[in-house]
Amino acid sequence: MLKWAIIFALISLATGAFGFSEFSSSAKGIAKFIFLVFLILFVGVLIAAMIGVSNI
Repeated sequence: MLKWAIIFALISLATGAFGFSEFSSSAKGIAKFIFLVFLILFVGVLIAAMIGVSNI
């Protein structure tokens, strides 16, 4: 999931450099959303591992 967030962030940077501002803002929004989901899942698994949940 983090890979997709990075890909969309790179697409956003590339399209912004070439002047496609509408597509750039869309790709930036998608990248931010995917990264947020990744971050929430990562923290959830980290907390579950810290409290000792063995079946995730």
